[in-house]
Amino acid sequence: MSAATWFAFGADDVLPDQAAQPVAPRLTASRHSAVTSPPTEAELIDGCLRGRQLAQKLLYDKYAGKMMAVCLRYAQTTFEAEDVLQEGFLTVFRTLASFRRECPLEFWIRRIMINAALRQHRRNASLVAVSDGEYPETLSSEEFTLSNYNFQELLAMVQELAPRYRMVFNLYAIEGYTHKEIGELLGITEGTSKSQYSRARVILQTKLERLSAPPRHVS
Repeated sequence: MSAATWFAFGADDVLPDQAAQPVAPRLTASRHSAVTSPPTEAELIDGCLRGRQLAQKLLYDKYAGKMMAVCLRYAQTTFEAEDVLQEGFLTVFRTLASFRRECPLEFWIRRIMINAALRQHRRNASLVAVSDGEYPETLSSEEFTLSNYNFQELLAMVQELAPRYRMVFNLYAIEGYTHKEIGELLGITEGTSKSQYSRARVILQTKLERLSAPPRHVS
């Protein structure tokens, strides 16, 4: 599935408060080359701020794949991740004027996607009840690495975590938030964040150990 199938702007689609005239942004090209150079980040931003639909599409195409990967980690299904992605990009285009260009655009968009995932988590948290399953209470050792497993295997395991564990694990282990910050984001205590992260690690390590275990041969 291409990024364009997740979220696309048609010829007549215009975001609120944006100019309706689809004027393409100017793309730079070398004097000695007939090949058009891709627009810079600044040109994409300026084009979007002028309501130029081509700039919107180019910006979306540039970042949608990476942002979908982020959304998939927070969501339980691909359908849910697509919803987060669309909500996130709508926010990106509606609030782009507030981007101060003090950090890479990708970093700013990533934060918007995480916030969109958090909003969806709050909407759905009271509707989802997931059992922890049969797992030990503590880890057998402090060794915990994800580097030996492929993305699809790890993604499936993270998506199977109960929502409260999935959110804390992503925010702490991958995004680098502190437990205090996570507590403020999720409306829980710092201690609860630490406890839920620990439990998520136990569940993931148990799943990884089972995945690595040699198959049993039944005689």
